[in-house]
Amino acid sequence: MKIGSIIHGKTYEDHHESLINVVDPYRKETIAELIPANPDTASRAVNDSYEVFHETMKHMPAYERAAILRKAADLLEKRRETFVETITQEAGKPVKHSRAEVDRALQVLRFASELVNHFTGEVLPMDAASGGENRWGFVVHEPLGVIGAITPFNFPLNLVLHKVAPAIATGNCVVLKPAEKTPISSYKLAELFHDAGLPPGVLNVVQGGGEVGEALVNHDKVHKISFTGSLPVGREIRAAADLKKVTLELGSNSPNLIFADADLEYAAEQLVTGAFAFSGQACISAQRIYIQDSCFEQFLQLYKEKTMQLTTGDPREESTDIGPMITEEEAERAFTWIEDAKAGGAVVETGGTRDGAVLQPTIMTNVERNMKVIAEEVFAPIVSVVPFSTTEEAVQLANDSIYGLQAGVFTQNINRALQVAQQLEMGGVWINEISTYRQDNHPYGGVKQSGIGKEGVKYAMEDTTNVKFIGINHRYSSGTAD
Repeated sequence: MKIGSIIHGKTYEDHHESLINVVDPYRKETIAELIPANPDTASRAVNDSYEVFHETMKHMPAYERAAILRKAADLLEKRRETFVETITQEAGKPVKHSRAEVDRALQVLRFASELVNHFTGEVLPMDAASGGENRWGFVVHEPLGVIGAITPFNFPLNLVLHKVAPAIATGNCVVLKPAEKTPISSYKLAELFHDAGLPPGVLNVVQGGGEVGEALVNHDKVHKISFTGSLPVGREIRAAADLKKVTLELGSNSPNLIFADADLEYAAEQLVTGAFAFSGQACISAQRIYIQDSCFEQFLQLYKEKTMQLTTGDPREESTDIGPMITEEEAERAFTWIEDAKAGGAVVETGGTRDGAVLQPTIMTNVERNMKVIAEEVFAPIVSVVPFSTTEEAVQLANDSIYGLQAGVFTQNINRALQVAQQLEMGGVWINEISTYRQDNHPYGGVKQSGIGKEGVKYAMEDTTNVKFIGINHRYSSGTAD
């Protein structure tokens, strides 16, 4: 199977000397050959989308956009198991987690289709200012034009739809560059949108590596870049994007705070999922757990017991909890971080071993604040458990990071919960829920170096439009347009 770019509804195959093998991370088998685009192909895709926007998409009424998104959701539901199998195969994601991803993607499409007809501007009271009598003011949202979307490997369907669905909902065109390790889901998604009646060129897909993404960022007919990925690449995009709008969803080392009055059994159960689902390869994976010292040992024992019950193996098996990381090189990198921390005095409570791309779920204690496993984004099934004594110390520890994406707070004291939530330097805080929980209709995006802008369907829709003001002095307005 060869995967090429899709431009104006047709597969475009550059004559490229070297193909990129798309490899099943668990079985290490080549499942497809990716035909990488070159910058000229990326430019062709942008120019096509630009023309389609001006000729078709900007004039498409809301009810038609809503109908296409509804049809896409219906088709995805019918093709659910095909996408589940694809995600499991190309990303190495355990099948039960792949199924959850497809179900979330369905929600994104349905949220977008419902919001299309309720996405409105506002009327401004112009007479609120002296001299504003006899004037009316309107605020309307207009589509930007062409959105360049650059997506990661870890959620090859849902994170793509978080960029594509809101953009289509507001009348934009999209040129998508998916991760080269997981391109098949995006290819099939483009086919699905075609079958749903999306006009050719509204969604173009360009395959390849960094040079293709760079071509999108630098193209003067791209009006916005939406990127999910690493902090270094995000910085480069922001520097190169000139005056384009940007949404950057970057790194995190999400903290979870557990106070002594929390339900420890519940917290431990949830944080096993929060830290180790999809081998910790999520921006909001629970990487740091801060537990009040009076219940530290009790929680740690519970947490170890529950973690050791996880099943590691073939992601195609329904019983598998932990599959491979995306590549053996990534697993080796994470294992090296564990070994470095151990050399500095950290203790591995469970896990800490590697077999190829599979890294066993690893709990660490006695971790110092400057060790990579806690200070940087580990993006692996590694969690550090650290004691604290006071609320002030817990907040200080949680905020001791360059990142600020999402946090979890476990306590039965609502006053404390709200106080801590306000003090945490985060884009989002969950109370009695893990940092890893994301619902697709809430605003999602970080502060500090975790990024710029918000996702979540409604909020992404706002970010894919220009806000235009139209004012009328109705004292001097009459008659009809020519």
